[in-house]
Amino acid sequence: MKIVILGAGVTGSSVAGALASEENDIVVIDFNPLLLDALKERFDIATVAGNAAHPSILEQAGVSHADIVIAVTDSDETNMLACVIINALYSRPKTIARVRAIDYMKNPNLFSPLGIPVDHVISPEQIVMESIRNLIDFPGVLHISDFADGLVRLFSVRVTEDGVLTGKQINSLKERFTTGKIRIVAIFRQGKPLPINGESIIETDDEVFFVAPRKEVRRVLKELNKLEEPLKRIIIAGGGHVGKRLALALENDHHVKIIEKNPNRAQKIANDLNNTVVLLGDCADESLLIDESIESTDLFCAITENDGVNIISAALAKSLGARKTICLLNHISYTKLLAGTGIDVAVLPNQETLGSILKHVRRGDVAQVTSLCGGTAEAIEAIAHRGNGSNSVVGVPVSKVNFPAGIVLGALIRNQQVVSIHHDTVFEENDHVIMFAIDKKLVANIEATFQPIL
Repeated sequence: MKIVILGAGVTGSSVAGALASEENDIVVIDFNPLLLDALKERFDIATVAGNAAHPSILEQAGVSHADIVIAVTDSDETNMLACVIINALYSRPKTIARVRAIDYMKNPNLFSPLGIPVDHVISPEQIVMESIRNLIDFPGVLHISDFADGLVRLFSVRVTEDGVLTGKQINSLKERFTTGKIRIVAIFRQGKPLPINGESIIETDDEVFFVAPRKEVRRVLKELNKLEEPLKRIIIAGGGHVGKRLALALENDHHVKIIEKNPNRAQKIANDLNNTVVLLGDCADESLLIDESIESTDLFCAITENDGVNIISAALAKSLGARKTICLLNHISYTKLLAGTGIDVAVLPNQETLGSILKHVRRGDVAQVTSLCGGTAEAIEAIAHRGNGSNSVVGVPVSKVNFPAGIVLGALIRNQQVVSIHHDTVFEENDHVIMFAIDKKLVANIEATFQPIL
């Protein structure tokens, strides 16, 4: 597949890295030749230096022969203009554009067929905000994401010493947790996914991933002693795009404060928020945190644009008595610095955004993708179709589907209902199947099996 990526920033680089390893023909456009040179050293890709919205630069990158154009420059306007130009000059590429500003997203008609011609609009800040909101709703989990329009959830928990899961074999948990609708789909040990089967043994510090119907999540967490008290008193460090969105989502039913060091930004968000206290100051200022009763705060959420500030402020807040801390990190390598800080959860925006892009790139009929483990593993919701040759699962029982080791079935949704998965369960046309692939190299098998009829 030929893919043109507009923008070599943090998001563009992570998308290029994820797709270049899958034998795609990748071209990246950016103003900055230094960023492009750094990408070429790491990945087998082509680059073009220039303005991503100029027709001559787009032509030089081979957009006329591209299958997909992913516009993720730092400028919303450049991303949208590039899609307008591509739509006017070419007929082939599918376009995906990143749009960050809330103002553009307010009007549903802006990106309609009669508006700006973008096939798929993604808002990383909205995606990250929703991810953090889910973590706030379920404070005992490390990760949680929705599939099948919210009917099913994938979530993970950390195994503690002497915990309910510690030392248990997966088979021994079937009666308690892993029914046909609640399944363990992955175990991450020291950050790496393990091949699992019924005889796999769970150890202390493992991160265990469950797939369960939405209404069963709280029951499972209660059984695991992970159903914690609600988070009501929240301090948000950083009033940027994510911080403002998060405050808007929380302020009507939580006690929310935002700490913002930019006076102009603080004034603007104070005018836009109705029930949020906006504080002008440094989120890593110990005296400010103490003055704002950090010791009785349920959650300190460090989501500034500076990873270092996020780590320092979240670690400080935890040491001063904050019950839970969330830290936003744009660079995955910084997660290695979290050991010993007490920070509870790290949120990786690029990983969250990557899934929303990959679902439009995958060759099979894919409805949803969640990227995990730094992009090396994926949870995928694919739709079954008849007539795809020997690869089709339609009419085949689960026991006869030859998925390679490393692909685990998580859930089956039929006619908007979650169906129990057993060895004799037969797949039907238009079933939504949620699978976990512990290595992205296995995704090609899923793509072939769930290829739509052309």
